Amino acid sequence: MSRRWSRPVHALVGAATALAVLTACGGADDSRARGTADDPVTVSFWAWTKGSQEVVDAFNATHDTIRVEFEEIPSGGLGGYPKIANAVKAGIAPDLLSIEYPQLSAFVSQGSLQDISSYLTEDVRKKFLPQTIEMTTLGGKNWAVPFDAAPQVFYYRKDFFTEHSIEPPTTWDGFRDAAERVKKASPRTRIATFFPDDPTFFQAMAWQAGAQWFRAGTDAWRIDTTDPASERTADYWQGMIDDRLVSTASSFSPEWTSSLKRGTTVGYLGASWGAGVLAGIVPEQKGKWAALPLPSPEADRPASGMIGGSTFAVSKGSTKTAAAVEFALWMSTHEDAINARIGASTSSALPAAPAMVPIAKKAFDTGFYGGQDLYGLFEEAGRSIGPDWVWGPSPGATNSALGDELGDVVGGGSTLPRAIRRAHEATVADLRKRGLRVEEGS
Repeated sequence: MSRRWSRPVHALVGAATALAVLTACGGADDSRARGTADDPVTVSFWAWTKGSQEVVDAFNATHDTIRVEFEEIPSGGLGGYPKIANAVKAGIAPDLLSIEYPQLSAFVSQGSLQDISSYLTEDVRKKFLPQTIEMTTLGGKNWAVPFDAAPQVFYYRKDFFTEHSIEPPTTWDGFRDAAERVKKASPRTRIATFFPDDPTFFQAMAWQAGAQWFRAGTDAWRIDTTDPASERTADYWQGMIDDRLVSTASSFSPEWTSSLKRGTTVGYLGASWGAGVLAGIVPEQKGKWAALPLPSPEADRPASGMIGGSTFAVSKGSTKTAAAVEFALWMSTHEDAINARIGASTSSALPAAPAMVPIAKKAFDTGFYGGQDLYGLFEEAGRSIGPDWVWGPSPGATNSALGDELGDVVGGGSTLPRAIRRAHEATVADLRKRGLRVEEGS
């Protein structure tokens, strides 16, 4: 499914000293048993993903030995993660949690989650994209069930590009050329947006370029957010910002959405899940949009990073691990779950289980994109996700520092090369403050 996967994450996280950041105390699930129809096991579940209630309802309607109680919480960036962390500390966390890939290592390092390796047998792991299994495998242990993959693609106003005879770009050099032509054709219009409020946007671009910000060595974390791939990415986007070839509106802000509605933003560099989001923002533009693989440094070498993507993890205090994992696997690998989620929320997420892609493809209405085979595109992008990216144990420190700098970048008070240096310094300082060994550079 992928180009090269000879260096799985668990191999990178070698010796026990490095695993000081990856140990966690699992809860006791001595019985590992299901309930009965008369006395079902009740699993508590927290998530913010749209359609989760409908998925839970579908599960409860078809299962009588496990019952799921769902509570919707704020999205991670809007308070969901602090709520989870506080609940774990207080011993009142639910059995099952929705956690995005970038945050998983942080919760593992805090001892908040259970090792569920015994439930994810080789046959189970084979059901998922290798990339998603590796991103949920730390220290040779499985910490979560992958739900989706979120490779990047380029959504664009096909009508605008056709009207002005602008060739859709396949490379980043071509993207800059197309951006110049968009601006020339309509001076107030931009090809896409560089989101200054979302560090994961830039991280995904660096990931696509081959960056490796975090690596776990034999006895220390190796940190380098300023490697050559990151520096090239920073220089490229700094030039796009300086020359005003892209918008710098905040993601999903009124400014950004209104620019889409006015037609002054004619492209969106987003994840697979963005297809449904975009269609919901400008439904009146149905039939005018299309999607392409993300531009890459070389046209014959497609590559992608990920923006977001979710997993399901079992909290350390749960005594219902077997039932929680069974429900998580059902959500990720059963067609009823995929149909329930997409039917309720117009979700366009790429399932982490390839067997579920045809189900999602059938359930998601691509009329907004002229009936384009989006899921074929998403699958192609998923196979091209860079294999060497590892999320570090301190995403909060990295993202906070990077996010602060990005705001200054678009305001002219900083630069992207400086921003990635600041992110590096803040990450190293945070890890050392936590008593972890750190090696800087590659």
